[in-house]
Amino acid sequence: MAAANLKPRLRMTTLYYLAQSRHCLVLGASNRTEIMVGYFTKHGDSGVDLLPLGDLYKTEVWELARQLGVPDEVVTRPPTAGLWPGQTDEGEMGITYRELDRALTALEAGDAALAAAQIEPAVLQKVQQMVACSAHKRRMAPVFPVPGRAAWWV
Repeated sequence: MAAANLKPRLRMTTLYYLAQSRHCLVLGASNRTEIMVGYFTKHGDSGVDLLPLGDLYKTEVWELARQLGVPDEVVTRPPTAGLWPGQTDEGEMGITYRELDRALTALEAGDAALAAAQIEPAVLQKVQQMVACSAHKRRMAPVFPVPGRAAWWV
């Protein structure tokens, strides 16, 4: 996995070089589903300035693409991070985006009983575990303060 994650981290470095040399910002393609379950490379494809799709679930991204006239063969192509030959997002995660979006939507509603009634227990548990295990990816690195020094900038 370390070798696979090298590719998006090198891509991020290249994108920032090009963006800064042209006085631009780096746009990312991560969506709400991927962000919530941590399906991104820390300091790789998450290293961006703006996430225009970041509040859309993957299934909503597909709907938007269709509305914008993106060719169906592009919309229906299996999503892949291109980390190794034959790799697909759903194959790697062991769950489909449709299952993920249903589970995440149910969990976000805040009613655990409703979520449990709508989603298979194994799927719900898997998604909850994905969210919990990837929490570190959605936070800035912790700063360890020097004793007695005020951190006015935090």
